[in-house]
Amino acid sequence: MVNYDDLMQRANAAFMSGKTRSLKFREQQLLALQRMYEEKETEMLQALEKDLRKSKQEAMLCEIEIMKNELKGLLFHLKEWAEPEKPDKALVNMLDDVYIFNDPYGVVLVLGAWNYPLQLTMVPVAAAIAAGNCVIIKPSEMATHSAKFMADYLPQYLDNECYQVVCGGIPETTELLKHKFDYIFYTGSTRVGQIIHQAANKHLTPVTLELGGKSPCYIDSTADIEVSTKRILWGKFINVGQTCIAPDYILCTKEVEEKFLEAAKKILDEWYGEDRKSSPDLCRIVNQNNFNRLQSFLKSGNVAIGGKTDANELFIEPTILTNVQASDPVMQEEIFGPLLPIVNVNNAYDAIEFIKQRPKALVMYVFTTEAPIQDLFISQTSSGAMCINDTVMQYAVDSLPFGGVGMSGMGRYHGKYSFDTFVHKKACLVKGFNCLSEVLGSGRYPPYSENKTWFTAFMMRKRTCPVPTKYFTHLFIFMMGVVATILYRKYVE
Repeated sequence: MVNYDDLMQRANAAFMSGKTRSLKFREQQLLALQRMYEEKETEMLQALEKDLRKSKQEAMLCEIEIMKNELKGLLFHLKEWAEPEKPDKALVNMLDDVYIFNDPYGVVLVLGAWNYPLQLTMVPVAAAIAAGNCVIIKPSEMATHSAKFMADYLPQYLDNECYQVVCGGIPETTELLKHKFDYIFYTGSTRVGQIIHQAANKHLTPVTLELGGKSPCYIDSTADIEVSTKRILWGKFINVGQTCIAPDYILCTKEVEEKFLEAAKKILDEWYGEDRKSSPDLCRIVNQNNFNRLQSFLKSGNVAIGGKTDANELFIEPTILTNVQASDPVMQEEIFGPLLPIVNVNNAYDAIEFIKQRPKALVMYVFTTEAPIQDLFISQTSSGAMCINDTVMQYAVDSLPFGGVGMSGMGRYHGKYSFDTFVHKKACLVKGFNCLSEVLGSGRYPPYSENKTWFTAFMMRKRTCPVPTKYFTHLFIFMMGVVATILYRKYVE
């Protein structure tokens, strides 16, 4: 039985001790985590196989390698990212120092997801460590073997006072949310995200909510159908569709639909064989509740490809639905499974209108070679991200921020965005007591006058300058030297 008051007291005491602020300590913890990834790779693969029957390739490429690469990025750039930033400054502050310090928030709660149970938990955890926070880690209870892996092995590699794992389900999460955290990071459904946000509001705790939604995929007649179909089906059916950034549904004309279906039948046979259930490359649905929910969606439209299920194995084969209407149940919520409905539209304008009538998606996918059509979707739709002529691969570009907008989430991470998520950007102005600095700022003091107002406004005014503001001090001293030299020669020599 977890004593949550004691848990929080230990975490807060560890943060207040100041040891997580040390860059050396952070680096040591990240290196220990890196060692765990290397030494316990087999155990991670086994946990993922038991939870979702993930193949080794999907587990390695979609979870473990992403974790390793994000961690390497943090180690490569830790000192650089932790350094205080020196922003531009106005003329009035040319003799002052202006900094933005990257302050850790304190005690952070990371609530993991079940569909990529290691990656979606450990990537934000590593970033929170790099940023200097203490972390309470709550894995998803729906991926029990992955949760047990984290509970068993993280304490063997990381500092036990600063980083603690809490396992359990809804009661444990509810109890955690009663306590005051300095930051909460959650990955999961929009419904639960709303509950997390409401709980965080009690303490005005900042949050990152990585949610989901119905990510649309538009295809027009200019796209290479065979290549497009491969990319769409791969993005849809990895992790058997249990991916928040999977294309949720297709928008296309009837003509494109026919070509897509012809290519899809051939590609799915090549990938998984005619007996899909025997393929070692198809995952399983996470539990019976999700299986039942997905099976009920098979009544929407017509099954053009697939449709077979096995409740005993929690298996649903890759399925494509046609003649789907906007009012059908499959179009009312995020699918999160191996069902791909096709909704027919006449053109890109109809597709955009369809998309704009619905909540903002996590990702917008567009398949076309026409630059004007690409630009149209970029300018006329709103989504957390966009990917043109591919699916899911934008997630692997760690220089791009990942996150939603509106009902698909708030906040962003990956690469430097992960580090920045877990630090407070603390502004700091440092002024000296030299007489020149005081003269420049003296216009603020009473008694006020028109001259003081004009002078102070002039010094504060935004202006473009060919010389970067960080060189203002050097330039000003040089100019004062020139003036002093002229005055000396005129009045002294």
